[in-house]
Amino acid sequence: MCGNTMSAPLPAIVPAARKATAAVIFLHGLGDTGHGWAEAFAGIRSSHIKYICPHAPVMPVTLNMNMAMPSWFDIIGLSPDSQEDEPGIKQAAENVKALIDQEVKNGIPSNRIILGGFSQGPISGANRDISILQCHGDCDPLVPLMFGSLTVEKLKTLVNPANVTFKTYEGMMHSSCQQEMMDVKQFIDKLLPPID
Repeated sequence: MCGNTMSAPLPAIVPAARKATAAVIFLHGLGDTGHGWAEAFAGIRSSHIKYICPHAPVMPVTLNMNMAMPSWFDIIGLSPDSQEDEPGIKQAAENVKALIDQEVKNGIPSNRIILGGFSQGPISGANRDISILQCHGDCDPLVPLMFGSLTVEKLKTLVNPANVTFKTYEGMMHSSCQQEMMDVKQFIDKLLPPID
């Protein structure tokens, strides 16, 4: 369902506790699955929101000596000038669009769906009015804070800069922390308030 042409298991889902009037689709990072993120969202969930954490297909990743692992697309290198797997990225985006389309068919308006992700998982849209929360640990050895800063500056050229929030977390490595999850909850609840 997600990723390139390879199949992946059905997403991990945290259902809404009552009628779902909004959804969050959250993509995990390289080598991970949606299960841990579903568990994290279960801990901060709002009762009217459905949380969907798809699993990337398993594929060889050039960066990791072609070892097969869950990945949304191939990663050739980590430097800003590294070649990118454009066809893989486009296919992953199409698969995310299919998830959005399914939720719209389920009755959730597209303006009540938030997309998010960790590390390899974050995605952006062409709508200049979207709100973006980008979080980064200041001790991340895998994706240095400098790359996070470069990303947020690029995002500000693609969307309304006033809608971009960049938060850093002291001592956090390439992971998540409770304060970050509370900031994510606050961001989601602000954008997707209950409507009934």
